[in-house]
Order: sequence, then C-alpha cells, then structure tokens
Amino acid sequence: MSVDEVIRKRLLIDGDGAGDDRRINVLLKSFTKWCHSGSPEEGYTQYHRMLGTLAQCEFSMGKTLLVYDMNLKEMENYEKIYTDIEQNITSAHEKISECKKEILRAKRIRKNRQEYDALAKVIQQHPDRHETLKQLEALDKELQHLSHIKESVEDKLELRKKQFHVLLSTIHELQQTLESKFCPRRPDTSR
Repeated sequence: MSVDEVIRKRLLIDGDGAGDDRRINVLLKSFTKWCHSGSPEEGYTQYHRMLGTLAQCEFSMGKTLLVYDMNLKEMENYEKIYTDIEQNITSAHEKISECKKEILRAKRIRKNRQEYDALAKVIQQHPDRHETLKQLEALDKELQHLSHIKESVEDKLELRKKQFHVLLSTIHELQQTLESKFCPRRPDTSR
C-alpha cells in the first residue's frame, strides 16, 4: 500500500475529519491498559480517561447526527425552494405570455386609434350634417327661385315671340295694304 492509499482509507474511515478513528484507537488502547492495570489508582485513572474519550466519541456522534438531521432538513428546504422556484418560473412564463398578449392588444388599439385619428381629420375637413343640410336647403331655395325666374323669363320670351309674330304679321298686312293702295293692280290683259 502506498501512502496515498493509506491517507485515502483514513479519510474514508474518519468521515468528516473529526478524528473519530483516532479516538476509537485511543479508547481501545485505554481499555487494554485498564484491563492490564495493576493498581486500582492506575485503573481508576484509565477508567476516567476511557469515560472522557467515550464522552468525546458520543459528543462527536451526537454532533454528526445533528448535522445529518440538519442536512436532511436543508435538503427538504432546498426541495421546497426548488418547487417554489419552478412555480415562480411557470408563473413568470404565464405572466410573460399575458404581457405579450397585452402588448399585441395595445398595438392593435394604437393602430385603431391612429386610423381613427386619420379618419377624424378627413371628416373634420368636411362640414357636419347640420351645416350640409342647411346648405342643401339654401341651394334648394335658390334653385326654386331660379326656376321661377326661368319660368318668368320663358313666359316673357313666349309673350315677346307672340308679340313679335303679331308685329310681323301686322307689318306684313300693313305692307300689303300699302302696296295695294300705292300700287294699283294691273288689269289682266291676257283675256
């Protein structure tokens, strides 16, 4: 066996390095000394040393058990924390998904508002319905007035045509009359 293997075995046996194997070896040596002790005083001293070493071993064992229990509780705590973190991650993914949906909804609303504003600007350039109806009524009245004027002008024109016709026919008759008075008729010589 090499030195490294011996050290490795001692570390494996020793556990956390508290010197338990050394204490056990000291306890065994103390026990053999106590068994072979000759005088009661030496036996009593060895007995107390064994009790002290045994107390140290029990203390070390109790400490190891407490550390073991603490490690188990820490593992449970870490598992609980891990579960909480997993739930928080799942919750965060859900919130991110909801936020993405909210962003899409906000983008759609913004786009609709921009379209609404563009339409509102176009609509603002045109007069409102009440004003348009007033303008239509005014135009209708003006159209009726112009229709009356047109009818009146047409009636006058018709009257003037008739008067002109009468005037022309009167001039024509007058001309015939004048011709017949100033121009005698020639007798018909052909008979």
